[in-house]
Amino acid sequence: MTSLPDFPWDSLAPAKERARAFSSADEAKGEGIVDLSVGTPVDATPEVVQDALREASDAPGYPQTWGTPDLREGIAEWFARRRGAPGLDPDGIMPTIGSKELVAWLPTLLGLRAGDVVAFPRVAYPTYDVGARIAGATPFAADATTAFGPTTPSSAPKLLWLNTPSNPTGKVLGVEHLAKVVAWARARGVVVASDECYAELDWRSEEERGQTYADLPTTPSILDPRVTGGSTEGLLAVYSTSKQSNLAGYRAAFVAGDPTLVRQLLEVRKHAGMIVPWPVQRALLAAVRDDEHVAAQRERYRARREVLRPALEGFGMRIDDSAAGLYLWATAGEPCRVTVDRLADLGILVAPGDFYGAAGAQHVRVALSASDERIAAAAARLCS
Repeated sequence: MTSLPDFPWDSLAPAKERARAFSSADEAKGEGIVDLSVGTPVDATPEVVQDALREASDAPGYPQTWGTPDLREGIAEWFARRRGAPGLDPDGIMPTIGSKELVAWLPTLLGLRAGDVVAFPRVAYPTYDVGARIAGATPFAADATTAFGPTTPSSAPKLLWLNTPSNPTGKVLGVEHLAKVVAWARARGVVVASDECYAELDWRSEEERGQTYADLPTTPSILDPRVTGGSTEGLLAVYSTSKQSNLAGYRAAFVAGDPTLVRQLLEVRKHAGMIVPWPVQRALLAAVRDDEHVAAQRERYRARREVLRPALEGFGMRIDDSAAGLYLWATAGEPCRVTVDRLADLGILVAPGDFYGAAGAQHVRVALSASDERIAAAAARLCS
């Protein structure tokens, strides 16, 4: 545990104070800070979900660690309907206490230890690295399987993280790319875990999506049969409803894939008491059964994106990737902390790209998760 890095957001405190000090006589620019540094939902939790939580509030008994059969079946139906992954075995599905919890503890739950390698993208959510360190394993950042050299089963990583759409870059991996990674991993006995929690927020045009999956409602999943060849062996998809359903406060997420791997996780989690509360399980089931509220939330984010992106570009920034997800991955061709400070002087707080690895040192991550009024205020300041 002594090898854990400092919590990255602590280093953002000076810029946050700088942004808070902003004031403007121009009413259109708004007063106070516009915090776009963290992807925290600000819109209301859908009524259909709130109702389910209230109806399940009388919960005197212990809930099931594995989740109820109807919850696991509901998630399997959601994968078939939204992710192009029909026929998942409900025994290979389990609710989790948010997705960050599973990301952080997955190497430990899989039994990884000192000498084992956990691989993840060079620009990535910091918790992949942290999870490796908690287990005593070795974190390894790489963007291609070639980075591991002529690996054999004994020298390959034990766990390979994918993140599509990426946080922070918004890059999407296609079916063909995912299939190649899965084939490579299976030849070496590598478990592949794909963090896909921004899949519903796909901003690509039909042409950009490509003919191979143009009709897919969301971005491609690691559990798509065109990727798996019909078998989920060695594969896990990690998903959260925090962003698409405004449920960050509920900690409502799940993992799905290889039933053997999920049972391994289940056995440890039962001993450790890692259980999603019963009312949250019922709320999660309501969320995955209802597509209407997700579509409405996606359109809110689309509208905010259409305001913020041209404003950032007008400020002299280039938007890279950002094909899907909750963020704009922007660069001004300078050190990211310089950009953070320049934006803070306008009362706008963003996340520096170096939070996500050295390869992000000239980018900043700009979240769409602020109210319409705050997004409009940020755009007005950027365009002044």
